[in-house]
Amino acid sequence: MTPSTADRNRKWIPELGAMLLILLSQMTSALEVPLDLPQPPTITQQSPKDNIFDPRENIIIQCEAKGKPSPSFSWTRNGSHFDVESDSKVLMRPSSGTLVIDISGEKAQAYEGTYQCTAHNEHGTAVSDNFVIRQSRSPLWSKERNEAISVQKGVSLVLKCRPPTGLPPPVIFWMDNNFQRLPLDQRLTQAQNGDLYFSNVLPEDTRSDYICYARFPHTQTIQQKQPISVTVLNSKPEGEHRPGFMLPQGSSSTKMVLRKETLVLECIAEGLPTPEISWLKDGVELTNSRVSFHNFKKMLKVVEVTEADAGDYQCTASNKLGSAQHMIKVTVKAAPFWISAPRNLILAPNETGILTCRVSGEPMPTISWFVNGVPLTNAPEDPSRKVEADTVILSSVQSGSSAVYQCNASNEFGYLLANAFVSVLAEPPRVLTPPNQVYKVITNNPALLHCASFGSPIPAITWFKDSHMSIKNSDSYVIHENGTLEILVAQPHNSGKYTCIATNNLGLKENHVYLEVKEPTRILKQPEYKVVQRGLSAVFECRVKHDVSLTPTITWLKDNGELPINERFKVEMESLTISDVTEEDEGSYTCFVNTPLDQDSATAMLTVVEIPDPPTDLELTDQTERSVQLTWIPGDENNSPTQKFLIQYEDLLHQPGTWNNLTEVSGTSTTAQLSLSPYVYYSFRVLAENNVGFSDPSLPSRQYRTNPAAPDENPTNVQGVGTGPGNLVITWTQLDGLQSNGPGLEYKVQWRQRDTGEDWLSQNVANDSTFTVTGTPTFVPYEIKVQAFNDYGSGPDPEVVIGYSGEDLPLSAPERVQILLRNSTRAEIHWEPVPAQSVRGQLQGYKTDYQEEVLTFKGNLSEVPLPSLQPYSVYKVFVKVFNNKGEGPPSPTKTFETPEGVPGPPSFLNVVNPSLDSLTLEWGPPKTNNGRLAGYTLKFQAVNNTNEVGPTKVMTFSANETTVTLSHLNASMLYKFYLSAKTIKGSGPDVTNEAFTVMDTAVPSRHVDIATQGWFIGLMCAIALLILVLLIVCFIKRNKGGKYPVKEKEEAHQDPEIQPMKEDDGTFGEYSDTEDHKPLKGSRTPSNGTVRRDESDDSLVDYGEGGDGQFNEDGSFIGQYSGKKEKDTHEGNESSEAPSPVNAMNSFV
Repeated sequence: MTPSTADRNRKWIPELGAMLLILLSQMTSALEVPLDLPQPPTITQQSPKDNIFDPRENIIIQCEAKGKPSPSFSWTRNGSHFDVESDSKVLMRPSSGTLVIDISGEKAQAYEGTYQCTAHNEHGTAVSDNFVIRQSRSPLWSKERNEAISVQKGVSLVLKCRPPTGLPPPVIFWMDNNFQRLPLDQRLTQAQNGDLYFSNVLPEDTRSDYICYARFPHTQTIQQKQPISVTVLNSKPEGEHRPGFMLPQGSSSTKMVLRKETLVLECIAEGLPTPEISWLKDGVELTNSRVSFHNFKKMLKVVEVTEADAGDYQCTASNKLGSAQHMIKVTVKAAPFWISAPRNLILAPNETGILTCRVSGEPMPTISWFVNGVPLTNAPEDPSRKVEADTVILSSVQSGSSAVYQCNASNEFGYLLANAFVSVLAEPPRVLTPPNQVYKVITNNPALLHCASFGSPIPAITWFKDSHMSIKNSDSYVIHENGTLEILVAQPHNSGKYTCIATNNLGLKENHVYLEVKEPTRILKQPEYKVVQRGLSAVFECRVKHDVSLTPTITWLKDNGELPINERFKVEMESLTISDVTEEDEGSYTCFVNTPLDQDSATAMLTVVEIPDPPTDLELTDQTERSVQLTWIPGDENNSPTQKFLIQYEDLLHQPGTWNNLTEVSGTSTTAQLSLSPYVYYSFRVLAENNVGFSDPSLPSRQYRTNPAAPDENPTNVQGVGTGPGNLVITWTQLDGLQSNGPGLEYKVQWRQRDTGEDWLSQNVANDSTFTVTGTPTFVPYEIKVQAFNDYGSGPDPEVVIGYSGEDLPLSAPERVQILLRNSTRAEIHWEPVPAQSVRGQLQGYKTDYQEEVLTFKGNLSEVPLPSLQPYSVYKVFVKVFNNKGEGPPSPTKTFETPEGVPGPPSFLNVVNPSLDSLTLEWGPPKTNNGRLAGYTLKFQAVNNTNEVGPTKVMTFSANETTVTLSHLNASMLYKFYLSAKTIKGSGPDVTNEAFTVMDTAVPSRHVDIATQGWFIGLMCAIALLILVLLIVCFIKRNKGGKYPVKEKEEAHQDPEIQPMKEDDGTFGEYSDTEDHKPLKGSRTPSNGTVRRDESDDSLVDYGEGGDGQFNEDGSFIGQYSGKKEKDTHEGNESSEAPSPVNAMNSFV
């Protein structure tokens, strides 16, 4: 076991003169003696030092101990022997030292006192702590008469509680007659002693039922003080004044606190206004995590006090009129505490051991040594024992000198008592860790392999891996003092068998344990933050990787608690699905993966969003003729910030029931300045929009009416277009009700012909958006204006729009039409444009008509192309102009002829009557000659089997020739043909074909399948017939043989792979084959029928009289028999095969 380490910040550490001896004592102790070996008593369980008992219950004082032999117990009370057996109310539990005292019907005070337990056997005596046993008390409140208190407003006040002294002290609180606790605040404070402090009183503090209550925890009783009456007067109120301290009083005080306890400091001040309290320690603010403030900073607490908490604590009370300070000097004392407690020693005979009792405290404790409960000064002299202050040295101990030593360290604040036995044994090693234990650990974590052992002398521990590799302390391994092997960072290669060996001078003992290093459990796919609209589904993924030998358990938590029991929550293998989410589903969701060895977790948040709640409380302010300010209160955003507000209006006068969008403002605004129109009965509403969508509309605002006025604008989209000769139709877009600005809306339509100087003509139109002017000239420009007016005036001056009166058909045809030929397929047509006045409308373009094909060209053109003409053709063409009304008269017709061009390809090219050395070609004339046909050109070339092309041959033919026979060609050769027609302009495109010079009615393909040729089929049939004849001959010869002398030879050799032939049919008997044991099997032989001598010890030569190794009768065995299996794997793979027809045929060749 590793030694305990003292607090590095501790000041009360004794001199370090005996450090070497201390380390030695640590090395020789810390062993547990197995209970089957003799040992002195050891206290294993005992009651606390201070015990307060309830007189209604039994008193139980615990004292348990172990030892070999089992110890006996005795007790003292108040320093004298306590005869347990003589008191019928006292029972000592069997095989235990625990006392049970029945105080029913007795005076409990009779059993108060200080108790101590002693455990004894033949090897020594152990003693317990001193147990102080006291009865809980809840005394009654002393009778007193409380005088009524009258106090002026603004002064301070203290109401004394003075609770009775109880055991333990009572809990104090103030209440009224209705059992309602008085609310404490910065002005009203309850101090630790129970008194109630008013920093300044107010009229509302007047009451007659200030009652102090005391609750006693052990008896669960509550007692109350007589009510106190307080009257606050306002006749001479106290004015505002600087703070002053009510508790503690004066400018300074002192406070002592014990180490490890809680320091509580109070500062309660009076003043008007009520002062605020702040704290400093040694002139700086308190930032220690063990420091906390309570009662509006009037109380300071420091938990787990250390010597560093000593110092000067300054509390400051301040208000606007000044401040006051109080300094509290805190000192820290300490009851004895352990630096190194004495531990049990197991020593072999003639060994030396050390007991060390190192303590500290303030003041420094006094150390006293005892042996078997007797002070060492009164114990028999022992020359092997030497005492040096806090150390006992035992030299060359002998068998039978076992004992229990006690160390008592005490000062004015308490004591410490420790037992440590010295057991003298001679014991060979034993390993206490169970054998073959399997330790499992996760990769990269430390692994602890235990080897708890016992022996005297203390065994030395050595470790081996896989029974051969010795393990030493290194960067990877640590062998602890108790024998535990620690692998600092376990890796998969550390898995295996480990052996620990415990050795001392009396023998050795080994133990085997096993280590398995597992892969860590990790969440590969973690749940992600989700923002989900209410009513939809949220899916959290949690994909896990783990060691195959470990079974993970996946648990989902919500806000670190269990998932709600609801069918909407569906947990699957790697996911959590929440259906129909609600606001209550918001929170953190944690995927917790747990295996027997490790765990992992990942957390994600779920935010449930919804459309915003509608705005409320719409108000209209700052009202004018043309504007008003609208304000509202936004609704709940439902976790999605509002992006904008949409303001809509309803026109109750013109469009009741219809809501129109008016304007938008940002989502941070709660007001909007609205521009209004005259003569509208407005009602407004507001919608909020977030990422989810628009809220429901708010309730409508109150109605707001604007006064009528003249129109602010005129109609839009004013146009003037003639629909026929002699008219002009004027149209516009009417104003809506919001734009009318008042009743009696009409439109003043004005027009005049442009650039004529005429006066404006006008006409008023109501409830219409069209007016037709008649009797106009054909297609002339007009200036047009449309102005709105109502009962309250006219709109602004309207803009002038240009329109045109109606069109008529053009009067003139294009003149001077000319044709310009570019080539045999393309020409251009030119003309002179018609006069503008003859168009009588908007000129749209020209149309050309030739050979029943009409081309339309937009714009005022004077030439256009004529594409896609046929060569050697005659065309007639004319041109017309057109406007929106229609087409004008055609121009005079022009006739032109296109020149010749190259012809098209011949209509077909066929190959007929192929022979071995000739082919006949037939073709047809082109479908389009494009001129006078001059003849044909034929090109052809041979192509061999490797696709190599031979030289090209060229032949020409007259226009009336359409066939030719090509002779002197190569047989079975592929030929390619290219044929084109020609005019004086040249040759046209080719038509192609190809053919073989073989006798086949179909055009052969380039690749010939030999399997379809007749000569090849016949050859195969002949070969198959020959093979069949040879097989029949082979089997006839096999069946002719009888019993040969080879049978006796085989029986003499007893070769397991050679069996005799059956006598009835002369064939081989069953052949023993180690693979499949099929009949009629033998080894393959060379094709000449002989067996090589070096391949078989049983060659055929051994059976015959000659040396040629063959039979001379009918040769039926030649090529069919062999001895042992062939050794060459490539000849037989060491397996036998049945004679094949091919082998049989080969034997006759």
